[in-house]
Amino acid sequence: MAEERFARTAQQIAQRQDARAAELAERVHWFVLPDGTERALDVGCGAGALALALAPYVAQVVGVDRVPELLALARERAPENATFVEGDALALDFDDASFDLSGTLRTLHHVTRPELVLAEMTRVTRPGGRVLVIDQIAPLDPLEAFAVDRFERARDPQHARLLPDGDFRQLFEANRLALLRERRDVERRDLGGYLELAACEGPERDAALALAPHGSEFYNAELIWYLLERR
Repeated sequence: MAEERFARTAQQIAQRQDARAAELAERVHWFVLPDGTERALDVGCGAGALALALAPYVAQVVGVDRVPELLALARERAPENATFVEGDALALDFDDASFDLSGTLRTLHHVTRPELVLAEMTRVTRPGGRVLVIDQIAPLDPLEAFAVDRFERARDPQHARLLPDGDFRQLFEANRLALLRERRDVERRDLGGYLELAACEGPERDAALALAPHGSEFYNAELIWYLLERR
Protein backbone atom coordinates (compact mmCIF):
# COMPACT_ATOMS: atom_id res chain seq x y z
CA MET A 1 0.00 0.00 0.00
CA ALA A 2 1.06 3.59 -0.61
CA GLU A 3 0.75 4.36 3.10
CA GLU A 4 3.26 1.62 3.95
CA ARG A 5 5.78 2.91 1.41
CA PHE A 6 5.47 6.48 2.63
CA ALA A 7 5.79 5.29 6.23
CA ARG A 8 9.08 3.55 5.41
CA THR A 9 10.54 6.65 3.78
CA ALA A 10 8.98 9.24 6.11
CA GLN A 11 12.31 10.52 7.42
CA GLN A 12 13.71 10.96 3.90
CA ILE A 13 10.58 12.79 2.81
CA ALA A 14 10.84 15.13 5.80
CA GLN A 15 14.54 15.80 5.19
CA ARG A 16 13.89 16.63 1.54
CA GLN A 17 11.03 18.86 2.63
CA ASP A 18 13.21 20.69 5.17
CA ALA A 19 15.83 21.44 2.52
CA ARG A 20 13.21 23.14 0.35
CA ALA A 21 11.02 24.66 3.05
CA ALA A 22 12.15 28.28 2.76
CA GLU A 23 11.85 28.29 -1.03
CA LEU A 24 8.40 26.72 -0.94
CA ALA A 25 7.18 29.17 1.71
CA GLU A 26 8.29 32.14 -0.39
CA ARG A 27 6.67 30.78 -3.55
CA VAL A 28 3.41 29.97 -1.77
CA HIS A 29 3.34 33.40 -0.11
CA TRP A 30 3.71 35.34 -3.34
CA PHE A 31 1.35 33.10 -5.29
CA VAL A 32 -1.48 32.99 -2.75
CA LEU A 33 -0.99 36.45 -1.16
CA PRO A 34 -2.86 35.61 2.08
CA ASP A 35 -3.90 38.55 4.27
CA GLY A 36 -3.08 36.82 7.57
CA THR A 37 -6.63 36.19 8.75
CA GLU A 38 -7.29 32.92 6.92
CA ARG A 39 -8.10 29.54 8.38
CA ALA A 40 -6.37 27.20 5.93
CA LEU A 41 -6.45 23.47 5.18
CA ASP A 42 -3.75 21.26 3.64
CA VAL A 43 -5.27 18.07 2.19
CA GLY A 44 -2.92 15.09 1.83
CA CYS A 45 -0.38 17.05 3.84
CA GLY A 46 2.20 14.30 4.32
CA ALA A 47 4.97 15.71 6.53
CA GLY A 48 3.29 19.11 6.32
CA ALA A 49 5.13 20.87 3.47
CA LEU A 50 2.26 23.08 2.31
CA ALA A 51 0.78 23.64 5.78
CA LEU A 52 4.15 24.73 7.17
CA ALA A 53 4.71 27.00 4.17
CA LEU A 54 1.37 28.69 4.84
CA ALA A 55 1.65 28.86 8.64
CA PRO A 56 3.66 32.12 8.86
CA TYR A 57 1.12 33.92 6.68
CA VAL A 58 -2.29 32.72 7.93
CA ALA A 59 -4.11 32.72 11.27
CA GLN A 60 -4.50 28.94 11.47
CA VAL A 61 -3.69 25.92 9.31
CA VAL A 62 -4.82 22.32 9.60
CA GLY A 63 -3.12 19.42 7.81
CA VAL A 64 -4.89 16.14 7.01
CA ASP A 65 -3.25 12.88 5.95
CA ARG A 66 -3.65 9.10 6.25
CA VAL A 67 -0.05 8.24 7.21
CA PRO A 68 0.61 8.54 10.99
CA GLU A 69 4.39 8.48 10.56
CA LEU A 70 4.28 11.52 8.28
CA LEU A 71 1.86 13.33 10.57
CA ALA A 72 4.20 12.77 13.51
CA LEU A 73 7.02 14.46 11.60
CA ALA A 74 4.72 17.33 10.65
CA ARG A 75 3.82 17.86 14.32
CA GLU A 76 7.51 17.97 15.26
CA ARG A 77 7.90 20.95 12.92
CA ALA A 78 4.58 22.66 13.67
CA PRO A 79 4.32 26.20 15.03
CA GLU A 80 1.50 27.04 17.43
CA ASN A 81 -1.00 27.89 14.67
CA ALA A 82 -0.59 24.55 12.82
CA THR A 83 -2.31 21.30 13.75
CA PHE A 84 -2.23 17.92 12.01
CA VAL A 85 -4.93 15.24 12.08
CA GLU A 86 -5.41 11.82 10.56
CA GLY A 87 -8.18 11.72 8.00
CA ASP A 88 -9.42 10.76 4.54
CA ALA A 89 -9.28 13.29 1.70
CA LEU A 90 -12.34 11.63 0.16
CA ALA A 91 -14.45 12.37 3.26
CA LEU A 92 -13.05 15.34 5.14
CA ASP A 93 -14.25 15.53 8.74
CA PHE A 94 -14.98 19.27 8.63
CA ASP A 95 -18.14 21.34 8.32
CA ASP A 96 -19.17 22.98 5.08
CA ALA A 97 -17.55 26.36 4.41
CA SER A 98 -15.30 26.07 7.48
CA PHE A 99 -12.06 27.23 5.79
CA ASP A 100 -11.04 30.39 3.95
CA LEU A 101 -8.36 28.56 1.98
CA SER A 102 -7.90 24.89 1.13
CA GLY A 103 -4.91 23.49 -0.69
CA THR A 104 -3.25 20.31 -1.84
CA LEU A 105 0.35 19.75 -2.88
CA ARG A 106 1.42 16.80 -5.08
CA THR A 107 -1.53 14.70 -3.96
CA LEU A 108 -4.10 14.35 -6.73
CA HIS A 109 -1.98 12.10 -8.96
CA HIS A 110 -2.01 9.50 -6.15
CA VAL A 111 -5.82 9.38 -6.11
CA THR A 112 -7.97 7.28 -8.44
CA ARG A 113 -10.91 9.68 -8.00
CA PRO A 114 -9.34 13.17 -7.84
CA GLU A 115 -12.73 14.71 -8.56
CA LEU A 116 -13.94 13.52 -5.15
CA VAL A 117 -10.99 15.12 -3.36
CA LEU A 118 -11.54 18.41 -5.16
CA ALA A 119 -15.26 18.27 -4.40
CA GLU A 120 -14.49 17.81 -0.69
CA MET A 121 -11.98 20.66 -0.72
CA THR A 122 -14.58 22.89 -2.36
CA ARG A 123 -17.26 21.86 0.13
CA VAL A 124 -15.20 22.86 3.16
CA THR A 125 -14.12 26.18 1.59
CA ARG A 126 -16.44 29.13 2.14
CA PRO A 127 -17.99 30.95 -0.84
CA GLY A 128 -15.48 33.59 -1.88
CA GLY A 129 -12.69 31.53 -0.34
CA ARG A 130 -9.81 30.13 -2.34
CA VAL A 131 -8.57 26.71 -3.40
CA LEU A 132 -4.89 26.03 -4.17
CA VAL A 133 -3.88 23.04 -6.30
CA ILE A 134 -0.22 22.23 -6.96
CA ASP A 135 0.61 19.02 -8.77
CA GLN A 136 2.63 17.44 -11.52
CA ILE A 137 0.86 17.87 -14.83
CA ALA A 138 0.65 15.42 -17.70
CA PRO A 139 2.41 16.28 -20.97
CA LEU A 140 0.18 17.44 -23.82
CA ASP A 141 1.28 14.56 -26.06
CA PRO A 142 -0.85 11.52 -25.07
CA LEU A 143 1.96 9.08 -25.86
CA GLU A 144 4.40 11.04 -23.73
CA ALA A 145 1.82 11.25 -20.95
CA PHE A 146 1.35 7.47 -21.14
CA ALA A 147 5.11 6.95 -20.86
CA VAL A 148 5.42 9.23 -17.84
CA ASP A 149 2.50 7.52 -16.07
CA ARG A 150 4.01 4.11 -16.82
CA PHE A 151 7.29 5.18 -15.23
CA GLU A 152 5.58 6.74 -12.21
CA ARG A 153 3.52 3.57 -11.68
CA ALA A 154 6.67 1.43 -11.87
CA ARG A 155 8.24 3.69 -9.24
CA ASP A 156 5.11 3.67 -7.06
CA PRO A 157 2.32 1.14 -7.83
CA GLN A 158 -0.17 3.44 -6.07
CA HIS A 159 0.38 6.21 -8.60
CA ALA A 160 -2.94 6.75 -10.37
CA ARG A 161 -2.62 9.24 -13.25
CA LEU A 162 -1.19 12.64 -14.03
CA LEU A 163 -3.94 14.98 -15.11
CA PRO A 164 -3.54 17.22 -18.16
CA ASP A 165 -4.46 20.88 -17.96
CA GLY A 166 -7.80 20.29 -19.68
CA ASP A 167 -8.89 17.73 -17.10
CA PHE A 168 -7.97 20.07 -14.25
CA ARG A 169 -10.05 22.83 -15.81
CA GLN A 170 -13.05 20.55 -16.23
CA LEU A 171 -12.85 19.63 -12.54
CA PHE A 172 -12.66 23.30 -11.60
CA GLU A 173 -15.68 24.16 -13.72
CA ALA A 174 -17.68 21.24 -12.28
CA ASN A 175 -17.04 22.61 -8.79
CA ARG A 176 -17.75 26.25 -9.76
CA LEU A 177 -14.16 27.28 -9.10
CA ALA A 178 -12.99 30.38 -10.95
CA LEU A 179 -9.32 30.46 -11.92
CA LEU A 180 -7.51 33.47 -10.46
CA ARG A 181 -3.97 32.69 -11.62
CA GLU A 182 -1.63 29.87 -12.55
CA ARG A 183 2.08 29.21 -12.97
CA ARG A 184 4.28 26.38 -14.21
CA ASP A 185 7.65 25.16 -12.96
CA VAL A 186 10.04 22.53 -14.26
CA GLU A 187 11.52 20.39 -11.50
CA ARG A 188 14.75 18.52 -12.30
CA ARG A 189 14.73 15.36 -10.22
CA ASP A 190 17.68 13.12 -9.46
CA LEU A 191 16.32 9.71 -10.38
CA GLY A 192 18.22 7.83 -7.70
CA GLY A 193 16.87 9.97 -4.89
CA TYR A 194 13.42 10.08 -6.45
CA LEU A 195 13.19 6.28 -6.49
CA GLU A 196 14.43 6.07 -2.91
CA LEU A 197 11.63 8.36 -1.73
CA ALA A 198 9.13 5.76 -2.94
CA ALA A 199 11.10 2.84 -1.44
CA CYS A 200 11.57 1.55 -4.98
CA GLU A 201 14.30 -1.07 -4.66
CA GLY A 202 15.75 -4.18 -6.29
CA PRO A 203 14.04 -5.44 -9.45
CA GLU A 204 11.36 -2.75 -9.13
CA ARG A 205 14.06 -0.08 -9.25
CA ASP A 206 15.64 -1.62 -12.35
CA ALA A 207 12.26 -1.77 -14.07
CA ALA A 208 11.50 1.86 -13.20
CA LEU A 209 14.91 3.04 -14.44
CA ALA A 210 14.32 1.27 -17.74
CA LEU A 211 11.10 3.25 -18.17
CA ALA A 212 12.49 6.65 -17.08
CA PRO A 213 11.40 9.25 -19.68
CA HIS A 214 14.71 11.14 -19.84
CA GLY A 215 17.38 8.52 -19.29
CA SER A 216 18.83 7.05 -16.12
CA GLU A 217 20.11 10.07 -14.17
CA PHE A 218 17.60 12.92 -14.22
CA TYR A 219 13.90 13.37 -14.80
CA ASN A 220 12.28 16.69 -15.68
CA ALA A 221 8.79 16.98 -14.21
CA GLU A 222 6.44 19.88 -14.95
CA LEU A 223 4.50 21.23 -11.98
CA ILE A 224 1.44 23.44 -12.28
CA TRP A 225 0.00 25.80 -9.68
CA TYR A 226 -3.65 26.87 -9.76
CA LEU A 227 -5.26 29.42 -7.44
CA LEU A 228 -9.04 29.41 -7.64
CA GLU A 229 -11.99 31.13 -6.01
CA ARG A 230 -15.10 29.31 -4.87
CA ARG A 231 -18.10 31.03 -6.40
